[in-house]
Amino acid sequence: MSRVRPSRWLLALPMALLALATIYPLVFTANVAMKTRREYVLDRFSLADDLRWDNIATAWSTVDMGRYLANSVGTVTAAVVLLLLFGSMAGFALSQLRFRGSSALFLGCLAALFVPFQVIMVPLNRIMADAGLVDTYPGLVLAYVAQFLPFTIFLMTSYYRTIPTEIVDAARIDGNSVYGVYRRIMLPLGAPALLSVGILDALFCWNDVLIALLLMPSAEHRTLMVGVTSLRGQYSADIPTFASGVLIAAIPVLVIYLFLQRQIADGVAAGSTKG
Repeated sequence: MSRVRPSRWLLALPMALLALATIYPLVFTANVAMKTRREYVLDRFSLADDLRWDNIATAWSTVDMGRYLANSVGTVTAAVVLLLLFGSMAGFALSQLRFRGSSALFLGCLAALFVPFQVIMVPLNRIMADAGLVDTYPGLVLAYVAQFLPFTIFLMTSYYRTIPTEIVDAARIDGNSVYGVYRRIMLPLGAPALLSVGILDALFCWNDVLIALLLMPSAEHRTLMVGVTSLRGQYSADIPTFASGVLIAAIPVLVIYLFLQRQIADGVAAGSTKG
């Protein structure tokens, strides 16, 4: 036991420091959101004298936060549904179906993970403009699908590779078509991975600023994260109000993390034991 305890402390201490470094920005933002402008100017790091919830109400009403929240919920929901549909189909095909070029397609999806969005944002904007999809919700949804589909395919393929191929062969012998195997066998078996990947995709789409800022220039079509950035641009001197907007945007993400943290961890580790 004397040998085990020091090693545990050596592991626990860096993890505790990392946790504090992660939590501190959220605590700092919440503290600033509760301050008056005068308190923030005098000492930005001190604790707020009183809890000023009116800052949150001001941030909510100043830039039409309710509309931006509805825009984000709608686009994120549509994007996640399409990502899970296409990602699960591609993952099933690349992991269980035998056809020429499947390995190359999987490597192509894997390579797409290493391409930053900044590299493709100009051609993407040009394509969207030519197709008349700029400043439209379908255009933003398609951009999210194009950006995050390689990640979804990678995780779903890795997960489906852990399923024995004998299950698929037995279903085909029983007379199921490829679509029948996917719908009756692979979708139910892939439900845990679909939940985990769906949570991760929702977080990616919700936290996005660059894609939404590029494709949704009009004020009424902004997402919640873009609305928060516009709050900072118009009211740069009122930092507590801006911090309140950041806090509003962070609350849905915090709720997801608190209640679904195990599923998020499972999604990151999906398929890590095989394939």
